[in-house]
Amino acid sequence: MSEYRSEKITNHIKELSAIFIEKEAGPTSMITVTRIVLSSDNKRAKIMISVLPREKEKAAYGFIKRNLGELRKYVAKGLKINPIPFLDVEIDEGEKNRQKIDELLIQG
Repeated sequence: MSEYRSEKITNHIKELSAIFIEKEAGPTSMITVTRIVLSSDNKRAKIMISVLPREKEKAAYGFIKRNLGELRKYVAKGLKINPIPFLDVEIDEGEKNRQKIDELLIQG
């Protein structure tokens, strides 16, 4: 599969996932889709998220995990490929580490 096509699929999944989460999630936390990790065969896509405030991370993760079926349906409507990748969600630890470094630099 071409690298260009994989990149287009990744960007489209990221955009659609962010729209779905924004519409469906409550206003108690800010959930950001930081990136999408697409398998080499384009059959699996891992949605990496960041949550603010951090205390709401488990609740946001649980919300998205429970709604993965609906999210996949939403992505399928906007993504005109077949088959639609199997979606999973994960907290983006790299983003959390970057934010921690930023905080330390500001304090230091």
